[in-house]
Amino acid sequence: MALTIAYIIIAIYSISLLLIFFYSLAQLNLLVNYLGQKRQNQTAPKYNLLDPKEIPFVTIQLPVYNEEYVMERLLENIAKIEYPKSKLEIQVLDDSTDESVLDTAKSIAALKETGLDITHIRRTDRSGFKAGALKEGLEIAKGDFIAIFDADFLPAPDWLKKTVIYFKDQEIGVVQTRWGHINRDYSTLTKIQAFALDAHFTLEQVGRNAKGHFINFNGTAGIWRKECILDAGNWEGDTLTEDLDLSYRAQLKNWKFKYLEDVETPAELPVVISAARSQQFRWNKGGAENFRKTVLSVVSAKNIPFKTKFHGVMHLLNSSMFLCVFIVAFLSIPMLYIKNMYGHLAWVFEATSFFIISTLILFVCYWFTYKSIQGSGFNKFVDYIRLFFTFFSVALGFSLHNSIAVLEGHIGKRSEFVRTPKFNINNLTESWKGNKYLTKKLSPNMILEFALMVYFLFGMYSAIPLNDFGLFPFHLMLFLGFGFVFFKSLTARA
Repeated sequence: MALTIAYIIIAIYSISLLLIFFYSLAQLNLLVNYLGQKRQNQTAPKYNLLDPKEIPFVTIQLPVYNEEYVMERLLENIAKIEYPKSKLEIQVLDDSTDESVLDTAKSIAALKETGLDITHIRRTDRSGFKAGALKEGLEIAKGDFIAIFDADFLPAPDWLKKTVIYFKDQEIGVVQTRWGHINRDYSTLTKIQAFALDAHFTLEQVGRNAKGHFINFNGTAGIWRKECILDAGNWEGDTLTEDLDLSYRAQLKNWKFKYLEDVETPAELPVVISAARSQQFRWNKGGAENFRKTVLSVVSAKNIPFKTKFHGVMHLLNSSMFLCVFIVAFLSIPMLYIKNMYGHLAWVFEATSFFIISTLILFVCYWFTYKSIQGSGFNKFVDYIRLFFTFFSVALGFSLHNSIAVLEGHIGKRSEFVRTPKFNINNLTESWKGNKYLTKKLSPNMILEFALMVYFLFGMYSAIPLNDFGLFPFHLMLFLGFGFVFFKSLTARA
């Protein structure tokens, strides 16, 4: 009986390691694409904005919900967009339920007096959440192109001039820009969030786009062709990541996406772990929901090549890697004891090399993305090593929380769209504690995260009597990661 259980544990552990290894190989291929990609933006057909006949009409949509702390900053920034007023419309899609509505209305009225075409659109109910607001606004949008910005994004005045020009190519349905981070250095939490997002917006987006593989509109800081949205079936609110959903439906209908790495759109990162939790949960559950909804369409599509299908499936499985990582982490301690109890199974532990190789691949991949934004040199590399292992440890600490999100997404459990509270905080002298949108409840997962911290402390201790220290560094990172997430959640400090 015990041997049977050991075999089951080994099988589950090995399959999870193998899936992580395949994911790392996909990332390595994206790195090759990223390094080899030729900048085609200069040769792409573009609208000549000096010719009035070529200036397209653009609608900017600002979906907002209870954004008291950032609304004034958002509207002031959007009003600075350099574009002919006769060809620009701004829709404030305001689903707010608090007093911020009144201040927003006053700000919009003041902007209208300057000659800006800006409207305050209110809904009686929030059906479909963000997707529902975007869909309702689209019905009356004047523009042929729809730019979308979340409340914490601050596009540069020339943002439209750098993006809308690429729609001269009639096959392009979306132009997406790279996110920047106005509070990257606020804390350890913001640094590791920026690190992870930078990898997505360089390695993954460029690596996929360079070879014509599917990428995703990131929900904000991008611009859609209105015809593309409608042709793909319009916004749908049946997943928590409506942006990924519509992106795949559009690309399955042969629309092309263009990604502009050189156009940065700054935004604010969550500074409190409860806010990061809600954002991570939404993104990871939404990714799993979209895998469930879309993967068969991708695999069975006759209009896309095998390699694009492979990368599409791996893309849709991105969030599911957290589940694989959690399984590997949790089973690593039983595996340590199985190794010492059943000597004839020692060969199985060669499989652990897959995890080491996967980690090394990701280490190399993320270095290239890190230096593309932060710069290179010995000191930068030392900073990178420190940041990589901090990121890796905290990502492990989030693996339980994100695995629950992924499982809910795969089994089809529905939940509300929980917005990420904004803070308008840029440095440590500013306090987030008065933010009225912060959740007052502690996550029930915290009890499990504390238990896992103790569990991996036991894993570290186990190395001593077993005289096997091979997994000690891994268990140390898990102990530190779950400890970080638990204590930051407990104190609600960033």
